[in-house]
Amino acid sequence: MAGRQWGRGGGGRGPESAQAREESPAEQASRAREICYQQLTARPRTRAELHEALLRKDIAEDVAEQVLGRLNEVGLIDDAAFAEVWVRSRHNHQGLARRALAAELRRKGVADTLAAEAVAAVDDESEEERARQLVRKRMRVLGGVDETTRIRRLVGVLARKGYSEGMAFRVVRDELRNADLDADQLDGPALD
Repeated sequence: MAGRQWGRGGGGRGPESAQAREESPAEQASRAREICYQQLTARPRTRAELHEALLRKDIAEDVAEQVLGRLNEVGLIDDAAFAEVWVRSRHNHQGLARRALAAELRRKGVADTLAAEAVAAVDDESEEERARQLVRKRMRVLGGVDETTRIRRLVGVLARKGYSEGMAFRVVRDELRNADLDADQLDGPALD
C-alpha cells in the first residue's frame, strides 16, 4: 500500500496524487474552477457538494476554499437560492413534506438556518393539499385491495414522503370517505 499512487479520480482523500503535487497553485485553482463549472452545468449545487467534489479530485483544501469563495462572491454558489428552488421543486414534483425536505437539505450541506427559511415557504395548507393529491393518485391503483391493506399502503406513501403520522391518518381517512370507501379502522379518539 505504501507505493500506491492516487490518481486524479483517485477515489478519495488519501495522500495527494502525483499530479496534485506537481501542479502549481494556479494550475490547481484552474482545475478546481473547471471541476466546479462542470458540476454546476449538470445542476445547481451547494457549496458543501462542490467542496466534496473538489476534495475527491485531489484539490488542496486551501485552493478549494479560495475557488469556492470566489464563486460565491460572483453568485455562482448561493446555498439560500439553492434551498429555495430545491424545496419548491421537491415539494411540488415529488410531494415531499417539510420534514423530508429539511433532511435532504441537511444531507446536501445547507446550513440549518437556510434550510429552515426555505422549508418555511411550505405552509400547512399547501403541505396538506399535496398530501391529499398523493393519496388520491395512489387510491386509483388500490381499487381491489381490502380496507386494511389500502389504509396501510396510503399511510405508508405519506410516511415515506415525510408527513407526520397524525396528518397521514387524517388525510387518508378524509380522502377514503370522500371516495365513499371504508375508513372505519381510522375512526377513534386518537385520530380526531
